[in-house]
Amino acid sequence: MSNGAKTRVERTRKCILAAATELFLKQGYLGTNMDEIAALAEVSKQTVYAHFQNKETLFLEIAGGMTGRAGDEHQEQVADPADTVPLAQFLLEFADVQLTLVMTPRLLQLRRLAIAEAERFPELGKLLYQRGPMRSINRLANLFQRYRALGQLRMADPLAAAAFFNWLVMGGPVNDVMLLGIEAIPKPEVLRAHAKEAVRIFLAAYGSDA
Repeated sequence: MSNGAKTRVERTRKCILAAATELFLKQGYLGTNMDEIAALAEVSKQTVYAHFQNKETLFLEIAGGMTGRAGDEHQEQVADPADTVPLAQFLLEFADVQLTLVMTPRLLQLRRLAIAEAERFPELGKLLYQRGPMRSINRLANLFQRYRALGQLRMADPLAAAAFFNWLVMGGPVNDVMLLGIEAIPKPEVLRAHAKEAVRIFLAAYGSDA
């Protein structure tokens, strides 16, 4: 395949994914069909099936891709800290960026959609959990081991402590929006205040001076 042909194939695939994402998030899985996706992407239905075997495959790719990209962006914005970086500074940056990325309408709509389709696609929940919360928790656990060795943390189980911190940061805001809708997304200053308080509570429990 020539470079020009590869470019056209990639462009078509992106158009299909963009159209399908818009429709799935707006109409849900059952409310969306391949004809609508093809029409919005301005391609034939045969072209959609040439790129994606079926609607389920397309849906799972979109869900996994959105979550994976959010995780990638978080890691790009919050690099692993040097040993000289104070723990409180790193945790605040980690929490602040995490809340900013997750508290976006599209990712929250995806979360609600995943919950709604949990019985139909049990693998979807596992996929999103591994690429979302568990990715953050594992990363934190590794960093907590470093900070424990530096004498800045006291904990028996870094993985458990990482899970506590993750849900201390994310639990309340995410649960509110899941129940109350996108309009309940807090303002940036409210999210930052929440992140600061989560860091304070965590360090009160696990900090070396606790």
